[in-house]
Amino acid sequence: MLRLPDHWVWDSWYARDDNDRWHAFFLRASRALHDPHRRHRRATIGHAVSTDLHTWHLVADALVPADAPSWDDLATWTGCTVRGPDGRWYLFYTGVGRAEDGLVQRIGLAVSDDLTTWHRHGDGPLVEADPTWYELLDRTLWYEQAWRDPWVFPDPDGAGWHMLVTARINTGPTEARGVVGHATSPDLVNWTVQPPLSIPAGFGHLEVPQVAVVDGQPLLLFSTDAAGTRHDGHRIWVAEGHDVRGPWDIASARPFPHPHLYAPRLVPGPAGDWSLIGFHDHVDGEFVGALSDPIAVRYRAGDGLTATGTAG
Repeated sequence: MLRLPDHWVWDSWYARDDNDRWHAFFLRASRALHDPHRRHRRATIGHAVSTDLHTWHLVADALVPADAPSWDDLATWTGCTVRGPDGRWYLFYTGVGRAEDGLVQRIGLAVSDDLTTWHRHGDGPLVEADPTWYELLDRTLWYEQAWRDPWVFPDPDGAGWHMLVTARINTGPTEARGVVGHATSPDLVNWTVQPPLSIPAGFGHLEVPQVAVVDGQPLLLFSTDAAGTRHDGHRIWVAEGHDVRGPWDIASARPFPHPHLYAPRLVPGPAGDWSLIGFHDHVDGEFVGALSDPIAVRYRAGDGLTATGTAG
């Protein structure tokens, strides 16, 4: 769907404007780095526009690292984009800074009137890990402080907003502390960190969490690499719930099998249909770094989330 000749592309998220155009926001870094493992410390947030989720027109980057010294002066990572009640667009993103060598993750905010020109909100991070529940940086326990990949959605009853976060709880076996972090806000700007919406279930971290109601069923989608004790060779997982607000039983999550896809998002179609769009990771031992075509999916009781089409 989207492969750039000069940049790797990976985690992505999507928003639809008033003209029914889709906006893809994604992490990108130059292929001139040669080693794709180096891309994380060079990441910016790219932007492309489409009318059909298949053919994309690349536009200017949405966000790049701030000037030093700043909490996000090394790289800008995965987030989400939502429209506020004021009509403005809010881009929540993960930032890492040079002061901690990129090891401490925090969540920031940029705001736009047109989905094209973005301005940071304030000079500091918006939401940080609260040690009451969440693990802070301790290199003897884990290689980073996990507090990233914000997914923001309105409360179904109109009681403000919820944010899901890739996080780790501060107790238990170190290789299996991954949980769904949680914060709430009345206005998209002022946030209060809450207890996690799950308990540990063998995963080191639950990356790019997202909730959606697919065919009437609330679902939590997340990805995980080999970090942790439970992965069984699978990397994309889906948990069923009673409400998008959780709590979520991660132990009951079922894999969504795909040989090359990682960090997919559920993207709604015009007729109540849904697709998954993620990035192609390694194929035949080589990192691809390109977004997939949409994979049509549906939910069936007993079968869970299943693909009804294939990705290009």
